[in-house]
Amino acid sequence: MLAEHRALTASGTEADGSAVVRVLSYNIRSLRDDQEALARVIRACAPDLVLIQEAPRFFRWRKAAERLARASGLVYVTGGATAAGPMILSSLRAHVERTQDVLLPRTPGLHQRGFATAVVRFGAVRLGVLSCHLSLADEERPTQAGLLLEALERLDVPCAVAGGDLNERPDGRSYQRLTGTLTDAWAAQPWGGEYTSTPRQPHQRIDAVFTTDGVEVLGCGVPHGLPGVREADLRAATDHLPVLAALRIPARGA
Repeated sequence: MLAEHRALTASGTEADGSAVVRVLSYNIRSLRDDQEALARVIRACAPDLVLIQEAPRFFRWRKAAERLARASGLVYVTGGATAAGPMILSSLRAHVERTQDVLLPRTPGLHQRGFATAVVRFGAVRLGVLSCHLSLADEERPTQAGLLLEALERLDVPCAVAGGDLNERPDGRSYQRLTGTLTDAWAAQPWGGEYTSTPRQPHQRIDAVFTTDGVEVLGCGVPHGLPGVREADLRAATDHLPVLAALRIPARGA
């Protein structure tokens, strides 16, 4: 646990050329709650990448996204309205190579869904990144999980990370489809808390971080007890709890 805690409070480039990267997945409910508390939580987690769900999507959404990025000490990478809600922020440590927002096939009467994707560099290591928010409808989620796997393949990099609100527990069909190919970071190396919904009465894990083969999970979970993360802020920031993962990306990601 000591090594995991250290990884979750510091990141950098290793002597062997690998990179330790902190990834935060967070549903922010369109900034409808305490935005100052939200920014404090994100800053305390000191992430290199933030995979946002329910980013602002309507009037002046870009300005709202940029304000959140500045308040959190980060920069906007991609997503928001252009991905129907998922968004990616990063620290200045990440060098962004390319981005693409993906809109998924829409079922009449249901919300539009999409992915925010990017390829970034940490030193010489390249990493594919995807933020997702799967459907509330049982019939849509398995197909969207398959499209997520295809989107990761199209990034055409040796290593990738995906995170988001799956609207489903680990025993669900869509979740199982993902874990048939990807590593569920919490299951691989649990750290902190497990349940992400709801902040006041957490009882289910519907938010997750996944990795492709070759990525070493150093620790993953809700950052209860992380220095600077206050329980009052977690409850006030939004209607989900965040998932923080520390990952070691091998040099073959270059």
